[in-house]
Amino acid sequence: MTSSIFNRRDFLRSAGRLSAAGVAIPYWFTGSSARADESTAKNDRPHIAFIGVGLRGPQLAEFAVKDAEVVAVCDVDSRQAEKFKEKLGGKLDICNDYRKLLERNDIDAVINATPDHWHTAINIAAIKSGKDLYAEKPLTLTIDEGKMLRKVAAQSDRIVQIGTHHRSRPHFHLACELVRNGRIGKLKHVGVTLPYRHTRGGPFQIKPVPPELNWDVYQGQAPVHEYCKERTLYTFRWWYEYSGGMTTDWGAHWMDIAHWGMDVENTGPLEIEAAAIFPNKPNPNSYNTADRFVAEMEYPGDIKLSFCVVGTDKHYGRSSMDSEEFKLFHQSNAKFVDRERNGIMFTGDKGRVFANKRRVYGKPVEQLKDNPLPEDRVRLYESNDHMKNFIECMKTRKAPATSVAVHHRSLTPCHLCNIMFRLGRKKITWDPKAEQIVGDDEANGWLSREQRVPYVIES
Repeated sequence: MTSSIFNRRDFLRSAGRLSAAGVAIPYWFTGSSARADESTAKNDRPHIAFIGVGLRGPQLAEFAVKDAEVVAVCDVDSRQAEKFKEKLGGKLDICNDYRKLLERNDIDAVINATPDHWHTAINIAAIKSGKDLYAEKPLTLTIDEGKMLRKVAAQSDRIVQIGTHHRSRPHFHLACELVRNGRIGKLKHVGVTLPYRHTRGGPFQIKPVPPELNWDVYQGQAPVHEYCKERTLYTFRWWYEYSGGMTTDWGAHWMDIAHWGMDVENTGPLEIEAAAIFPNKPNPNSYNTADRFVAEMEYPGDIKLSFCVVGTDKHYGRSSMDSEEFKLFHQSNAKFVDRERNGIMFTGDKGRVFANKRRVYGKPVEQLKDNPLPEDRVRLYESNDHMKNFIECMKTRKAPATSVAVHHRSLTPCHLCNIMFRLGRKKITWDPKAEQIVGDDEANGWLSREQRVPYVIES
C-alpha cells in the first residue's frame, strides 16, 4: 500500500511536467488500480482533505463529494470536525494539526475554508507539500500576502483554484464576453455594488473558551484577544484582525467579475478616492470593520469604476446625512437605476450590461437571438461548475478558472480601500506595476502587518 501511494504521488508530479509539455495523460494511476476491475476501481476520484469546516467547508463538501473522495478533515474546533465527519458518513480521519495532514501521501488535494487570516499560511504550506489546492476567497488578508502566495504558486506545478465560484456561472461569463467583444461600445464605467450588511455590535461579552476550541491556534497570526463567540464562524468577517468586512467578502467576488470584463486582470487602479462609515465606537470587543463605504477608481484606458455598498438613505442614518461619506455615496449611487440592487454594471458609449446573482440584463443580451457573437470572438475561459473544474484540472493539469495571480489583482483594490478607510485617507495614487502607494510611506506600511510569533508566514 505504501509503495502504491508513493507511485501515485510521484506520478502526480510527473503528470504536471508532461502536461506542461503538451502530453495528454491520465492523472490517477497506480499499479493496483490499473489492474482493478472498472466497476470497483476509484482511481478517477482524487483524495481530498478539508481544512476549516465551520461554515463554508460543509457547503463546499456538497460539491466535492460528487467527483472526489473526502478522506480527512482538520479544524481547531473538534466539535465542528466531528459534525463534518458525521455529515459525510462518519468515516473520515480527524486531524487537529494541518501540518500533519499535509504530510500524508494519500491526500491529493486540500480545500482550505478557514477564516481569512489563516488562508495564506495554509495555502503556501499546501502548495509546498505537493498538494493541489482549492482556496476559499478572499485569498489573503493583506496585499503583501498576495504577492508572497503568487510567487509560491508560480514556482510550483500545483493546480490552485480560487473560490470565486461566480466565474463558473454562465451568465457572468456571457456578460464579460459581451463587454470584451464590444457589444456596449467602448467601456467607460463599471459599477461594482455590494449588498449592505450592518456590522453594528458590541462590546460583546467575554466568555470562557469552549473546551473543544483551540483558541490560541484559531487566532494564529492575529493579536491575542479574550474569547467571544462573535470572533468565530460567520461573524469573524467583521473584525480586521481576521478579515476585511464586506469590502473583501463580497468585493472579492464582484471585483473579480469586473476585472474580467474590463480586461485588467494583470493590472489595477491608478487612483482611488474613498470614504467609509464605521458603525461602532472603537472598542476591543466590538466589530471594527466599515459597513458603508464608497470608492471611485480610475483604471488604465480611461475607465472609471465605482465600488460601493448599495442601499437606501435609511442605511446611512440621519447622523450621517451631512457627512462627506454620505455625499460621496449619493454621487456614486446616482449612476445606478436601482440603488438596492447589487452586482456589476458595465456601461459603454453604446449601451450597458448588468449582471447579478440571478442573471444578466441589457439590450446586448436581448439582441443575441438575432445577432449572436461570432465564432472568431474573444473567448473567455468557460467553466460551468467551479468545483468540478478544479477536479478536472487536477486530472488534466490544465489551468483552472481562477488563478492566484488574477485573484490577487482583483482583491488588491479591496485591500487598498480598507487601508484608506482605516487611515482616513480620502485619495491615493497606486502604482500597479510596482504595487506601491505613491508618496505615502505610512500607507505602504499597511500593505503588510505584524504577525504574532510563532504564526509568522514564511514563503
